[in-house]
Amino acid sequence: MGVKKGLTLCLTCLFILTAAGCGGNNSGGNAGGQASPAAASPEASASAESSPQAATKVKVALDWTPNTNHTGLYVAKELGYYAEEGLDVDIVQPGAAGADTMVTSGEAAFGIGAQDSLTLARIQGVPLVSIAAIIQHNTSGFAAPVDRSIKSPKDFEGKTYGGWGSPVEEASMKAIMDPVGGDVKKVKQVTTGEADYFTAVKRDIDFAWIFYAWTGIEAKLRGEPLDMLYLKDYAPQLDYYTPVLTTSEKEIAEHPEVVKAFLKATSKGYQYAIDHPKEAADILIQAVPDLDAKLVQASQEWLSPKYKDDAARWGEQKTAVWKDYADWMYGLKLLEKPLDADKAFTNEFLPEGQ
Repeated sequence: MGVKKGLTLCLTCLFILTAAGCGGNNSGGNAGGQASPAAASPEASASAESSPQAATKVKVALDWTPNTNHTGLYVAKELGYYAEEGLDVDIVQPGAAGADTMVTSGEAAFGIGAQDSLTLARIQGVPLVSIAAIIQHNTSGFAAPVDRSIKSPKDFEGKTYGGWGSPVEEASMKAIMDPVGGDVKKVKQVTTGEADYFTAVKRDIDFAWIFYAWTGIEAKLRGEPLDMLYLKDYAPQLDYYTPVLTTSEKEIAEHPEVVKAFLKATSKGYQYAIDHPKEAADILIQAVPDLDAKLVQASQEWLSPKYKDDAARWGEQKTAVWKDYADWMYGLKLLEKPLDADKAFTNEFLPEGQ
């Protein structure tokens, strides 16, 4: 599956797969050239060569095909940050099982997830824990070609939305339509699943739920401008963390030193991407040459400042963000019980100051 398909509504797919036994569903937003990455630091090489102990092998499962949400991981690997911490990190795609399942089963020590799907997993007793917010604020929203004249959520009325048909999609539309006097019942909803966004809006639909950092940037590069309505701008409870880095309660209990080392190196990788977006994009392109180099560079330039944004440090998470989203879902009966937010995430393993 292509990246642009995967990033359109990929979180919806994760939510639906997780929700099979719960009765609630979820939704979310949504490649080659070569470049020479920066060389690994001499200190990292020397450390790796002189270490008397073999590096600890660690597997990280992505949520979908590689993209700029993942850049910090590839940077940390290429520049030797993981090696400095005694880790030999393998970054893999999730396959049919999905990253959440790989992490909870122990097949992968770490994974890429999202607050919405992890919230449901915790309610079902799945021992997943978010250990860092990769992006500080929700960069997803509803997008439409400019010729559809969707300038406000109220303009959804009379238009056709394409998605996965999950209850949370309609709930999210309602949450941003209500404040501006819109009526979600006047929106026609069709199931498009994994259909390519650009094909679907030319053929079947007027708008869809995307991540701007990929599909929105691609639209700009294609000369197909969008009107983008970010969820967080209309409904504060929808400013949740997506994506996040996850691990299992078992990994934390049995290997806290590995979790700490992994996050120390990963934090350096994302900080490098914040400070050096072009060079970081080059590293991602080199690692995954099938990606569209122009899209990666443009996406990275847009996304890098948003990794940390207004947080005190990269990866920081707040109880209120977890609680507000879960309380909203519970109020709509999309969750069977309230979430214990403080057990769903931890900042314990983030390095102090960056």
